[in-house]
Amino acid sequence: MLKQRIITALVLAPLALAGVFYLPLSLFPLFAAIVTLVGAWEWGAFIANKANVERKASDTKVYRIVFTCSMALLLASFAILVPVDSIWLNGLLHPIYQAALIIAAVWWVLSIVMVFLYPKGHGLWQDSDFFKGLFGQLTLIPFWIALITLRSYGYNNDPMLGGFLILTIFAIVWGADVGAYFVGKAIGKRKLMPRVSPGKSIEGMLGGLVAALSSIMLTHSFFYNIELLPLMILVFITSIVSVFGDLSESMFKRSSGIKDSGTILPGHGGILDRIDSLTAAMPIFALGYFYLVA
Repeated sequence: MLKQRIITALVLAPLALAGVFYLPLSLFPLFAAIVTLVGAWEWGAFIANKANVERKASDTKVYRIVFTCSMALLLASFAILVPVDSIWLNGLLHPIYQAALIIAAVWWVLSIVMVFLYPKGHGLWQDSDFFKGLFGQLTLIPFWIALITLRSYGYNNDPMLGGFLILTIFAIVWGADVGAYFVGKAIGKRKLMPRVSPGKSIEGMLGGLVAALSSIMLTHSFFYNIELLPLMILVFITSIVSVFGDLSESMFKRSSGIKDSGTILPGHGGILDRIDSLTAAMPIFALGYFYLVA
C-alpha cells in the first residue's frame, strides 16, 4: 500500500504543479473545475447511501450524475458572473468571492463541531439528500473558488505569485500528511477521533503540525518577503483545519458506509480521499492570507 501511495504521489504531484504554474490563467478555472467535478461525482455516492438502505449501482449513478451536473452549473455560474480576470478589482477581492470564502469559513467551523459530536446529531442529516448535497457544495465550491482566487492574485505583476501561494498550501498539507503518517506509525497511541477515523492518533496530528511548520520555515525565503510570524500563524491554523477536512470526509464516508470515495488513484482511493484536506485548507488559507498577511 505504501509503495502504491508513493508511486501515485510521484505521478500526481508533477501534474498538479504543472497545471498550477504553466496553464494560462484563462484555462486554470477549467483545470480546477475538472478536479472539483470528479470530487463531486464521488460525493454523489455519499448522498445515495443512507443508513440501513442498500442502493443499486444504477440508483447511485443517478445521484452522482444529478449532483455533478448541479455542481457544474454552479461553477459555471460563478465563472460567468465573475470572470477570472475580474476576481481582483484594483487589488481588492470581488465581493462575491469574498463572501464565498467567509461562508466557507463558517461551514468549516460547523463541520469541525459535527466531527467532534459524531455520531451524535448525525441522524439529522444522515438520510437527507438536501443536507448531504448542501454539505458537498459547501465543501467543493469554496475549494474551487479559493484555487482560482489564489492563482489570479497579483497575476498581472507576477504570473508566478499565485502559483507559489498554492504551492504553499500543498507544502502545508503534504507536510502534515507525511508527518502524521510516519509519526503516527512510529509512536501513535492515543486516538484522535476513534469514532470518525480510528487510524489517526494525537501524536500523529502533532507530528504533522511540526512537519508542516518546518516545511514552511525551511522554504520561507521563497515566499516573496512575507513576514515569518503571521505566515506561521496562518500555517498553524491551516494545518489544524486541514486535519479536520480529512476527518470531515471520513465522517461522511462512515455515515454512508463507504470505505474509499473512489478507486481512481491507486493507494489513495478516490480524488476526494486525496483532496479532502485541501478542500478545507484552500479557502481558510486564502481568507487568512488576504486578511492577515497580504
